Amino acid sequence: MSRVGREPIPIPEKVEVTIGEGKIKVKGPQGELEREIPSGLEVVVENNQILVKRFKEDKQTKSLHGTIRSLIFNMTKGVSEGFEKFLEIVGRGYRATLENKTLSLSVGYSHLVKYIPPEDTKVELISPTSLRIFGCDKQRVGEIAAEIRSFKKPEPYKGKGIRYKGEVIRRKAGKAALVTKGQ
Repeated sequence: MSRVGREPIPIPEKVEVTIGEGKIKVKGPQGELEREIPSGLEVVVENNQILVKRFKEDKQTKSLHGTIRSLIFNMTKGVSEGFEKFLEIVGRGYRATLENKTLSLSVGYSHLVKYIPPEDTKVELISPTSLRIFGCDKQRVGEIAAEIRSFKKPEPYKGKGIRYKGEVIRRKAGKAALVTKGQ
C-alpha cells in the first residue's frame, strides 16, 4: 500500500470538507476548491481527518492513491493558508507596473507586454523588479508564474530576464578573442 496514501490529512480550523458523488469540495478563508475522485478510491472524513482508501489493487489505482492524497492535502493547505511564488525581473530598464489588475512588463521589447491575471489568483508588485503571485490552488499559481516568466526567460550570457526568486542561472562565457601563434 502507498506510504503517502495511507497518511491521514488533518483538517485545519475554519476549513469545511464536503464529500459528494465522486467529488471532494474544500472551502476555507482563502477560497474554495473542488476535485473529482477516481473510481477505485474512497475519501472519508473521520475524527477531523481525511483518509484516502482504495478498493482495487490494479496498477492504475495504486499509482493514483498517493497522488490523490497529495492533491487533497494541497487543497486543504491552499484554502487555509494559500500558496505563493515570487518572480524577479533582472536587467537594465526592466520593470513591471500594475494598473487596474493589468500587469505591464517592460522587458527589452519595443512594446510593453500586458498580462491580465485570472480572478482566482492575485498578482502583487513588491517593487518594480519583483512580483508575488498568490492563490489557493497550487497548480494554478505555478502555471501563472510560469506564464509570466515565459514572456522573457533569463538568458545565459548576462542573466537578464524574468526568473523565480532564488533561481540560479547557469552563465556561459561570452566570445573569447582568437589568439593565433606568430603574431
